[in-house]
Amino acid sequence: MSDFFFLIPISVVLGAAGLVVFLWTLRDGQYEDLDGASQRVLFDADAPIVTRELDGTSGEPIDPPGKVS
Repeated sequence: MSDFFFLIPISVVLGAAGLVVFLWTLRDGQYEDLDGASQRVLFDADAPIVTRELDGTSGEPIDPPGKVS
């Protein structure tokens, strides 16, 4: 039974640490826009993926034909 007495302060410290982290996230604004991230995933326009080929000998990137840099 006495072996469990050291668990009480550890649990209190862990609970206090969790409360501090929760209050920190509240002050940081983590819960202000709960729906925004899910809507941005659905409605954001996809940006075109720009790929660049690498030169076989030097390993330098080659601009695609028609692109003026």
